[in-house]
Amino acid sequence: MSATITSVNYQDKKIPLIFEKHPTLPIFNLQLIFKNSGYIQDKNKSGLTSLTSKILEEGTLKDGAVKFARKLENKAISIDIANGFETFVIEVSCLKSEYKTALKLLNDLLQNPNLTKATLDKLKKLQVSKLTQKENDFDYIAKLNLKKLVFKNTALENSSSGTIESIKNITIEDIKKNISNIYNLDNLIILAGGDVTLKEIKKSIIPILYNFKFKGATNSKKIKINKSVQNSIIKKDTKQAYIYFASDFNFDSKDINSYKAKVASFILGGSGFGSRLMEEIRVKRGLAYSAYGHILVNSTHSYFTGYLQTKLENQEEAKKLVSSIVKDFTKKGVTLKELESAKKFLLGSEPLKSETFSQRQNRAFNLFYKGLDQNYPKQELEMIQNLSIDDLNSFIKEHTELNQLSFSIVTK
Repeated sequence: MSATITSVNYQDKKIPLIFEKHPTLPIFNLQLIFKNSGYIQDKNKSGLTSLTSKILEEGTLKDGAVKFARKLENKAISIDIANGFETFVIEVSCLKSEYKTALKLLNDLLQNPNLTKATLDKLKKLQVSKLTQKENDFDYIAKLNLKKLVFKNTALENSSSGTIESIKNITIEDIKKNISNIYNLDNLIILAGGDVTLKEIKKSIIPILYNFKFKGATNSKKIKINKSVQNSIIKKDTKQAYIYFASDFNFDSKDINSYKAKVASFILGGSGFGSRLMEEIRVKRGLAYSAYGHILVNSTHSYFTGYLQTKLENQEEAKKLVSSIVKDFTKKGVTLKELESAKKFLLGSEPLKSETFSQRQNRAFNLFYKGLDQNYPKQELEMIQNLSIDDLNSFIKEHTELNQLSFSIVTK
């Protein structure tokens, strides 16, 4: 059974509501998802949205973090705040018997968050400490530097965690302003469900909406990857080379050929053992313990990226091999054996990704967010099943931009 797509009427406007019924367990889940409100909006205050989500988990001004957390714990209620690149999410989970209490505590948090300088200073200190520790995380360094290469002068250039300098400069006024910008009803999508009725959800959500205002919908521009080939080598005291790479993938998230991109990504580097990258780099040549690559398709950006670690003396050989594998992939496509193996795995594993209630909820949201029908997963499996090798290879050969690989390497 697919989710119900409806809306909540509030102040003569309709707010999208995605409802997933789950009558077999006495649970309740509510997610308030604000689109175009993730760290895409941080601009020159890198890490701002990350700190915003953390401070909203510090309880109310009246109770403080510890006392408020105890109130939640006593009723087995969870209130989590998180952000991605494009979204900001407030999530409430509890037993059905406690959902009214959970919503009351959420309302308390929204009306009276613990926005004090002392709280922010504590969180900033913790964040700076984590960032300092990451200075010796060579995977993190290579990955972050890759983003700086291929997404230069865009919102994706910086880490969601910010930098030590940017975190130190964020003020409580910055946090308050960011919260005000995030709490925009025109950007809100409500995701709810459990052992409750749609009527109950619509009624109980109204008091929560009082905390937000209609401010006009905001839209994020498409982010283009830097198409010119970039290479960066950072020297550290390391015993192996950390190689991260990326290239453009000129594709739209609403393209009807998205299922072909999924199959191509799986064969090239997403399937682990059996993928081109793993077979050529590890199995045949023993140049790395693991090697992965996958195509990422989002509403704001799409690109191909991957990584591996190898011995210092094998660094150049591994780098050249990655480029060679991708070039051969776009030139010749895949084999029938690879396609049949990919079909078998994808057709068998995809249904398992919607076994749990949370998986079904997340799938329902992602489909709505991408503008796809709730029945799309079934249609996608049918299209994968019927995908011919000629159609797939024609699709792959059209995307020669995959060859324009940029590399970020941390080495000795």
